[in-house]
Amino acid sequence: MKNNSSVPLEIERKFLITYPSLSWLEEQPGARKAELEQTYLTSDGSCSRRVRLWREGAELHCYRSVKRAVSDMTRIEEEDEISAEEYRRLLAEADPERRPVRKTRWCLPYVGHVLEIDLFPFWSTQAVLECELESEDEAFSLPPELTVLREVTGDRRYLNSVLAGMSGDELQALVIPSESPDSAAEES
Repeated sequence: MKNNSSVPLEIERKFLITYPSLSWLEEQPGARKAELEQTYLTSDGSCSRRVRLWREGAELHCYRSVKRAVSDMTRIEEEDEISAEEYRRLLAEADPERRPVRKTRWCLPYVGHVLEIDLFPFWSTQAVLECELESEDEAFSLPPELTVLREVTGDRRYLNSVLAGMSGDELQALVIPSESPDSAAEES
């Protein structure tokens, strides 16, 4: 979470991209790969609550997060690392309307930012790229090897918490043909 205030803000832009070359990802300097499993917990609707398993190599970390929307791009995010025991205890509060979201996350340092590319098992032609920013109007760039299909920053359908409640058909309906990139989104 980057910002200069005492409130823990997550400011990010989000894009659908064509499924990237795995060999290209592996070759990027400083690239890190992790397997994530996010379980959304019941909430009163004013926030999104989740627990997350983060597996990176032999390391396993557990996190608890609470997010509250401020704008399409900004959320108040409180996140803490928790014990495996606390993680298992919180799973009892799992939202029965949502299934866990599993994904492979690639973290790539690029021109002063860290790009997070999420590869989901239910999509084979597209992925989601997120870039955390210091402010909503901060400029950034994306590698030319990645093809942006569309910016989805304000599109709730692409929130992980929403994906967790979708059926397989609904998830497939979000697939964008790769031959129709949004050229405006490529200009960041």
